[in-house]
Amino acid sequence: MSQTVRTRPGGSGQALSEAYDTALLDLDGVVYAGGSAIAYAVESLGTARTGGMHLAYVTNNALRTPEAVAEHLTELGIPTVASDVITSAQAVARLISEQVPAGARVLVIGGEGLRVALRERGLEPVDSAEDEPVAVVQGYGGPDLTWSRFAEACYAIARGVPWFASNTDLTIPGARGIAPGNGAAVEVVRIATGGEPQVAGKPLPPMHRETILRTGAERPLVVGDRLDTDIEGAFNGEVDSLLVLTGVTDGAQLLAAPPQHRPTYVDADLRGMLTGQPEVVEAGAGFRCGGWTATAGGEEFELTGEGEALDGLRALCAAAWTAAGEGGCELDGGKALARLGL
Repeated sequence: MSQTVRTRPGGSGQALSEAYDTALLDLDGVVYAGGSAIAYAVESLGTARTGGMHLAYVTNNALRTPEAVAEHLTELGIPTVASDVITSAQAVARLISEQVPAGARVLVIGGEGLRVALRERGLEPVDSAEDEPVAVVQGYGGPDLTWSRFAEACYAIARGVPWFASNTDLTIPGARGIAPGNGAAVEVVRIATGGEPQVAGKPLPPMHRETILRTGAERPLVVGDRLDTDIEGAFNGEVDSLLVLTGVTDGAQLLAAPPQHRPTYVDADLRGMLTGQPEVVEAGAGFRCGGWTATAGGEEFELTGEGEALDGLRALCAAAWTAAGEGGCELDGGKALARLGL
């Protein structure tokens, strides 16, 4: 796929909730963390929905069913029905169903979300490699998933059974911090078997296909906190994206982002959906956004001016991404980011 390399964050004269018909929202680190709503999420999503934007929740977390996720969101004050929720469990179940016979047995290493999604596709979830499965599927099973489950996957894969994974996120944000995600569990099985799973979740095409099929979005905006899943998934799907800084991505990672990890827009939290986005413009040898001007120097960035910290970050992104071109910027952004308090 050939795409124009993004060298600066985009601007928008319209509120993003007006410029796009559907928000494809990640959940962990965007809407909630550890089960609790992130600051400003409930109010921002309510305003966007009232204004006519369709809200869809797209998660790589395969543990819970869409019904359970919708119930949780509704309890948080975000009215949601199951059809508004798209999970990597649904995407991987479709992927498996296209490769195995109807009614086939699938060994599940994960939670109820995977089981429900498989049944929806006419497949039978099983728990043991001795149940003669024709496929193995692995998804996030929560913090109490035991080593014996990984062993069952290894036994089946060693016999030549095809292996699928809902997603490969190495981490998952929670109330106490960053915890191991499904990708870490997938690595356990990969190391033990030498195998390679077919992966459905963000940033890969099966998840984007599932999302578009279920939402019918025509002008979608992906909203996420992860560069390697949410933003890369938008890049692969050739749609625009908004990165919010409420999850796992920090300023240094954003400055170093290669082209597939560069979001269209950057904002602090979901309030960014309700506003326009400032333009980043060339200013001599550097880039200006708001009251800040950023220039890529020999080994680090020069940042001058004053104003909103996010404007400074956007200017730094333009300097970094322009300097890096089709690679990742290796200049030291520590001093500039510290000046912004980021």
